[in-house]
Amino acid sequence: MSLIPEIEAFASELTAIRQDFHAHPELGFEETRTAAIVAEKLRAYGVDEVHEGIGGTGVVGLITGQGRGNRRVGLRADMDALPIEEASGVPFASTRAGRMHACGHDGHTTMLLGGARYLAETRDFDGTVVLIFQPAEEGLGGARRMIEEGLFENFPCDEIYGMHNDPNSDPGVVRVTPGPAMAGASFFDISVKGTGSHAAMPHQSRDPIVIGTALVQQLQTVVSRNSPPTKPVVLSVTKFNSGSAYNVVPDVATISGTIRYFHDEVSDMANRRIRELCAGMAQAHGIEISVDLHNVFDVLVNDDHLSTAYVAAASDIVGADMASESTEQATGSEDFADMLKLVPGAYCRVGHAGNIPLHNPAFVLDDAILPLGASIYARIIETRLPKGGGA
Repeated sequence: MSLIPEIEAFASELTAIRQDFHAHPELGFEETRTAAIVAEKLRAYGVDEVHEGIGGTGVVGLITGQGRGNRRVGLRADMDALPIEEASGVPFASTRAGRMHACGHDGHTTMLLGGARYLAETRDFDGTVVLIFQPAEEGLGGARRMIEEGLFENFPCDEIYGMHNDPNSDPGVVRVTPGPAMAGASFFDISVKGTGSHAAMPHQSRDPIVIGTALVQQLQTVVSRNSPPTKPVVLSVTKFNSGSAYNVVPDVATISGTIRYFHDEVSDMANRRIRELCAGMAQAHGIEISVDLHNVFDVLVNDDHLSTAYVAAASDIVGADMASESTEQATGSEDFADMLKLVPGAYCRVGHAGNIPLHNPAFVLDDAILPLGASIYARIIETRLPKGGGA
């Protein structure tokens, strides 16, 4: 492994920044402290322009290289935490109840800050780097809001790159999946509106718990009996809420969950079947069932050519035997997909030490990934915007 020496030299500072972010996690669109620190650091590093408040709490920085080229390459990191009570036991654990950086966005933000510092100091490239610090990646639509507020109109990019830590891979392993790489996602909320009664006289009710649990079982057939096995889809019910007392049959049960998919026609089918099953169950029991379905993430599609370029740049840092293209698709979702719909680019995963999965209360990010990720960010700029490359 050949980390960029200048970045390796300030690795301890990156660790301090990351651990401070970790101790002070902020949920989506609430990243005011994080965004303020990001903007402060960028200005201290000599970044040419720093723009705040884009997409609520987003920050964008611009660095111009030594040459006169007009090509612009974006680098993106996410900043938000999750509504999870931390149980990692690290000395810099979250100081905020019910909030935790359990997905490593504190690390992503820090890696991009490290890359920005190096690029602002060296400017060994020809063109402009667009640094995008995005809020609210965890299902709240931060990328879409930044785009709606003129991200690419005001800060156009010819191509764009992002990355995510990966505790499921060996340390230093970098993988990029060309083409469809991560699933699109929709969330659903179903309200089963029955009729309540005394629990001792359930025949007077139209029990939403009985109806709702039967509906949960029917929803499983959307995958097992409606989706072609060659086109993967996941449907998971993740919440079922009803009732408040031992002796009361409630009026309402609510069911929520998510659909993950790689093909739009499969998503359309799943949405249609959910509505049909709810309508049928409502008719069968003489009640009302309402459905709210909303798309949250698009399918993340990596550009084939730029995926190869990303692997080549990462190979300069981790070695050719540690960076490669992959055919593995992830059923997890990522709203960087919204940016990739408008600007060609690629998204990689970088392995690190540890065996606790993402979104787990005990998750711990390995700080050794910080100079590694920062070096990869810097190298993709130097290879995609080479000096003398011109327009």
